[in-house]
Amino acid sequence: MKVEALKKRLDRNRPMTSVTIRIPEDVVEDLKRIAPLLGFSGYQPLIRAYIGQGLRIDLERFEGDATIGALISSLKRRGVSDEIISEALSEIAQT
Repeated sequence: MKVEALKKRLDRNRPMTSVTIRIPEDVVEDLKRIAPLLGFSGYQPLIRAYIGQGLRIDLERFEGDATIGALISSLKRRGVSDEIISEALSEIAQT
């Protein structure tokens, strides 16, 4: 991913749009139960995180920016939190 695109992705105030999706009730209940355990304020931010994670994997696969993705995956496997990874990426994007 290019630095400019990365900066846009890390902007917490970027424009949002509403999407309606049908999800089984039991899945929503599981999301509500798991979200606070993972440090999310609710199930919707958790859903966004899951979608973003899957999307980044596919974007890397199809856009060829596998090095950053591989590094991020390696850091996550070693217990580095998404927050710290985002901060580090933001720091890099500012340079």
